[in-house]
Amino acid sequence: MKRFLSLLAGVAAATAVYAADHAPAVTGDPAKGRQIVSTVCFACHNIDGNSTIVTNPKLAGQHPEYLFKQMKNFKNTDGKPPERTSPVMNAMIMAYDEGQMRDLAAFFAEQPRKGEVAKNPDSIEFGRKLYRAGDQSKGLPACAGCHGPTGAGIPAQYPQISGQFVEYTEAQLKAFRAGERTNDLNKMMRMVAIKMTDVEIKAVSDYVAGLR
Repeated sequence: MKRFLSLLAGVAAATAVYAADHAPAVTGDPAKGRQIVSTVCFACHNIDGNSTIVTNPKLAGQHPEYLFKQMKNFKNTDGKPPERTSPVMNAMIMAYDEGQMRDLAAFFAEQPRKGEVAKNPDSIEFGRKLYRAGDQSKGLPACAGCHGPTGAGIPAQYPQISGQFVEYTEAQLKAFRAGERTNDLNKMMRMVAIKMTDVEIKAVSDYVAGLR
């Protein structure tokens, strides 16, 4: 079983690297992105992408390819429903074309992320174990297999999750588990989250918040 889980983590990481290598690099104009942020995005994500509202993710320091993908997923195109649903973001992103999305991604990617801290000392070790080793007994792979030991992620597909709000990470894992969020590569996050209990999700989310 241990060998199987190691293989699974390796396959996941290899898939991520392949996807990242074959995804077009996102280039945009950070100055133009800042202009948009200063008039619209700052209300929810702050002027530098370091949101102070736990339901709104920190975008600062995120991979531009990942940011661009999420913005595209929020947008309704060619009469098709958006791949990712959010009453706020679905409406907000409709005003912007792909060039402007690239500018926004470039701007936020350049901003230093202000990290969070783990809030529950009693679950840190449990969260660390799940993040780094998973749980062999139920085929739960290690989060580090795709997001890396420090939570830096892999551009294009797997986001930087270190320093993110505990509440936001927890909400996304639960959304993947419930099938409410479905824009993950090859259903990988849904396959992981469905094996996690509320206690495990909270512990991992808390641990991730303190990663640097």
